[in-house]
Amino acid sequence: MGTALITGGSAGLGLEFARQLAAGGHDLVLVARDDRRLADVAAQLRAATGVAVEVLPADLSVPDDVARVARRLAVVGGRPEDGDLRPVGLLVNNAGFATSSPFSTGRITTERRGIDVMVKAVVELSHAAVGQMLERERGAILNVGSVAALTAGGSYAAAKAYVRTFTESLAAELRGTGVTATLLSPGFTHTEFHARAGIGESSIVPEWGWLEAEDVVRTALADVRRGIVLSTPSVRYKVASAALRIMPRWAVRAVGSYR
Repeated sequence: MGTALITGGSAGLGLEFARQLAAGGHDLVLVARDDRRLADVAAQLRAATGVAVEVLPADLSVPDDVARVARRLAVVGGRPEDGDLRPVGLLVNNAGFATSSPFSTGRITTERRGIDVMVKAVVELSHAAVGQMLERERGAILNVGSVAALTAGGSYAAAKAYVRTFTESLAAELRGTGVTATLLSPGFTHTEFHARAGIGESSIVPEWGWLEAEDVVRTALADVRRGIVLSTPSVRYKVASAALRIMPRWAVRAVGSYR
């Protein structure tokens, strides 16, 4: 995979992706909004593993910031304008966006930011990456979705449904090129995601329903290496996903939010 670029790389699943990829000897480009936290994570990873870690502070709800990350992803390597930068062999579109407000009572500005981060940035960054990957005939894109994509759980589920269809379509388009696309669809996972949204984990599902970030990331990276398109960690969420796909939609709507 060479160099991996991870959005939302300073916390949650993104941080776990960074740890496991660095432990495997991959250089990193970490993207997140908190530049101080990014610098701290980068320093820790360099000291622990010896890999090169670039930091790229960016808010993926801001078009200029997305464009800056896209320019880094477009680096092919070996050109004068690329300097010493190495091309990205693995893009992990992991940056998330959570809100605890229903669509009807929440702020439309919050809804727009969620779409910017979870949909528009994923599309733009994937396009930037796939161009140079096709030129080099190797590379992988890993988009972090959710089992929520199969539910009727508000605009979050809708955004993840878009990413699911987009990733499957991209994987089909890339077949035979040496470049792959994988969708990671985890269920409930212990990270900072729910706390940042003001949602208590204990109020959602019992402890047995939660996955560990380390296991989710290990499964995802193994599936990327194998060229798997749909990666769903754990038997329990494979079963849940299968059930949601065959349930009548009125029943799915009755289930409600499933983040």
